[in-house]
Amino acid sequence: MSETHTPITTATEMVLPGKVPPSGLLATRRALPPPAAGQALVRVESTAVSFAESAMRRGRYYGQPAFPFVPGYDLVGVVEAVGPDVDRALVGTRVAALTKTGAWATAVLLPAADLVEVPAGVGADEAETLVVNGLTAYQMLHRTAKVRAGQTVLVLGVAGGVGTVLTQLARHAGARVIGTANPRHHAALRELGVEPVDYRDPDVAARVRELAPDGVDAVFDHLGGAGTTTSYRLLNRTGTLVCYSIASKLDDSTPVLLSFLRLLAKLAFWDHLPTGRHASFYDVWAGAGAPGSAKRDAFRARTSTDLAHVFDLLRTGVLTAKIAARYPLTEVAAAMELSESSGRTNLGKILLVP
Repeated sequence: MSETHTPITTATEMVLPGKVPPSGLLATRRALPPPAAGQALVRVESTAVSFAESAMRRGRYYGQPAFPFVPGYDLVGVVEAVGPDVDRALVGTRVAALTKTGAWATAVLLPAADLVEVPAGVGADEAETLVVNGLTAYQMLHRTAKVRAGQTVLVLGVAGGVGTVLTQLARHAGARVIGTANPRHHAALRELGVEPVDYRDPDVAARVRELAPDGVDAVFDHLGGAGTTTSYRLLNRTGTLVCYSIASKLDDSTPVLLSFLRLLAKLAFWDHLPTGRHASFYDVWAGAGAPGSAKRDAFRARTSTDLAHVFDLLRTGVLTAKIAARYPLTEVAAAMELSESSGRTNLGKILLVP
């Protein structure tokens, strides 16, 4: 960092003040103190819109903070300054971080231990498509379902941010991919190696059975509603169901905690049946533990290892970043409206660029 570098002392943030439509987000400025011990100041280069923020603005994301707060599940940026006990070699490094909230800003203060270096040659936007999405897809595929070459998987919502990464990882592992999506995406999905099924078909299960008569080895289900039973029944005798969201309950009147607990109970019941099948809920934050605990250290190590591997697959061309659209940070309302629109036409992640 040169002597003429102007330190960052303020940040623009997009604040979610309550249960509001996308247009209700507020752009605010706030002062940023210098990084404290263990912290790094990161200038945000790229962040994104995900299902989590759509749920949070409705007050339907389990564990979200009280209003008002700054959303933003993950980010990629450059370290501008570090706290007194952090290695100064980190300054100037492009890094990625899981944040859950707070990333919709031009600059953020984060624990330095939570940062994962982005490889040289990988752009900020490309890396951003793979932070929470890549980590989620990689861990579900390899740590939870343990998919192997020659197996067949079903990905619901395969055209989305997680689905497009999951498809590429599964194909790289030698697996066959069946995926549900809007027909407008089917041609592009076939180019990725997906065998697409119209998610609006009145009997999606029958269409999947035509493609996999003996059932599939894994189902990745982001809907988490009544259709989860169908997902379970589509498994073969040793298959694994992995749920990772409750998107079907986004506009439901049932309390979100109750919906979540009902889903967990159903999955636990199935997982304990003596059938040879497995069922579980994947949470990217599972096992994170309390700050300073051994669990948190293990969580950070696992996150760093897996994300570094995903970034390397991007660097070497095994993975391709799928970007649906880019918006300036202050136009987040338009980005959210596109994300939640049934008329969305592009595959991949919707990015916000401060």
